Amino acid sequence: MLDISKVVLVCDMDGTLLNSKKEITPSVRAAIKRFTSLGGRFTVATGRTIQSFQHYFNMLELDYPLIMFNGSMIYDKLHDTVLYSTFLPENSADISIEIMSAMPHIGGEVLKTDCTIVFRNNEYEEKHTRICGITPIYKPLEEIEKGDWQKVLFAMSPDDIPKIMALARSKSYKGVQFVKSADIFFEMIPEGITKGSALKKYRQLDNMQDCFIVAAGDYDNDIEMLIEADIGAAPANAQPEAKAAADIVLKHSCDEDAMAELIEIILKKCGFDSNKL
Repeated sequence: MLDISKVVLVCDMDGTLLNSKKEITPSVRAAIKRFTSLGGRFTVATGRTIQSFQHYFNMLELDYPLIMFNGSMIYDKLHDTVLYSTFLPENSADISIEIMSAMPHIGGEVLKTDCTIVFRNNEYEEKHTRICGITPIYKPLEEIEKGDWQKVLFAMSPDDIPKIMALARSKSYKGVQFVKSADIFFEMIPEGITKGSALKKYRQLDNMQDCFIVAAGDYDNDIEMLIEADIGAAPANAQPEAKAAADIVLKHSCDEDAMAELIEIILKKCGFDSNKL
């Protein structure tokens, strides 16, 4: 039986915690509150930036550090402190220029710790900034200052995703790796960095060394985290690869309060009778 005071639930945002309308439903919010009131620890692992996560900080009342930028940062909101961070190498600018030259119709942005810079706009890039609820800076790729790039996001039609994946595989780009984070988004992140590698760092934080970590995610960029966690869970809407990496595939989707289902499973493993909660 698990000690709930040692259980940390680390949850992906889009497609997992958030429904398809980018909302945290009342049922999921109530489940999180119940979980934390009983002593559980809740946080998120997201590809989002600090800027694009602002809307959710107060809503979720997060007391524990977050994994951000798909693993290249661990951020403590309570103390406004970056506990861990790594950046793309400077050759990322040249790699981005090469990719954009090969695929001139796709959109893209550079994400830094404190801002998002759109270097080419299209309808999919506009969708991304709208989803994130941010006001980006617009600047040509060649004019973006190097040195503190957390990641580069490329935005395009679903038909173009296989093309950019094939392009990335055909090159031997040093110091970077690529991951599909949605049907229309493809990201360049530092080599060796994933939500899973960040979760390993997370275990080393103060008061986290002996915790039992449950992670939930739905997409390719969550796979390493699901494997690294003590228990990995995927909602019913998850990609097949994420389901294959998970220990638990939930019955419900993100539109059916999957995280509320997961929390009930955790509470039962901790010895709580959900009918009496």
